[in-house]
Amino acid sequence: MPLISVITAIHNGLAFNELFYESLARYTVNPFELIIIDNDSEDGSAAYFESKGAVVIRNKQNYSYPYCQNQGIKKATGQFLAFLNNDIILAPHWDEILIGAAALHSADIISASGIENLGNKKQTQAIDRKWKRTKNPLMIFGFGRKNLLLMHRLMYGNWERFCARKFSNHQYAVVEGIVGNNVMMTRRGLNIVGLWDERMQVADFDLFMRTKKRAKETGDIKPCQIALGAFIHHFGKMTLKYAVKRKPFADQEHMIGLRDKWTELEVDELHPDNKTIRNR
Repeated sequence: MPLISVITAIHNGLAFNELFYESLARYTVNPFELIIIDNDSEDGSAAYFESKGAVVIRNKQNYSYPYCQNQGIKKATGQFLAFLNNDIILAPHWDEILIGAAALHSADIISASGIENLGNKKQTQAIDRKWKRTKNPLMIFGFGRKNLLLMHRLMYGNWERFCARKFSNHQYAVVEGIVGNNVMMTRRGLNIVGLWDERMQVADFDLFMRTKKRAKETGDIKPCQIALGAFIHHFGKMTLKYAVKRKPFADQEHMIGLRDKWTELEVDELHPDNKTIRNR
């Protein structure tokens, strides 16, 4: 069984971190090592992950997403690298489905589907509206563990049954795209595409376009794919709201926007949903 290096950056959010780890430990089939990049959390999150046996890199400041992912890569030893947000709940057999879909379609970079992309525009819009109707009234009660679980239960009902239906309907089918809160990459993919661009907080979009450009120009890698049989719940931008004193990124002055790197023509040609990034 392949070893998966799970790389996750955190900045506080203990309740999110607990739910993330519990789903990771419960639903991951293959052996994994968990590498946490802690960006100066003050709520005990780093100690929590250490108590679970994770490798914790303790930064003294809050760094951007791509900077942290590259820190994790340096520590990773697995055949697969899974870049996962801390504000997600994983599905049963998520890793097995992603690895199976990647092998079947010769994909080196793959994501599970989620609220952000179900592979169908109408279905994606419908589930996004449902999530907003579910979470918005409850957000006034804060971001504690019980409230987060209530949101999740009201959204999906029986989580395992919901995920089982997704797999039953789609099996190992894929569509081109990326869901930035979860990205699994093979070592081969990493060697071809390279590290995350540390200048860009929207590094997932950049990764997709770099991979798509390489696929078109050299053909030695396929564009990023979304496995429709796997579904990962993402709480969304709540993590931007729960921190009372969210610290700015220590490397903020080095950051650039997507349009500082990619031209309008490149965005139109390379990204399947360029409206999503029109203003980035």
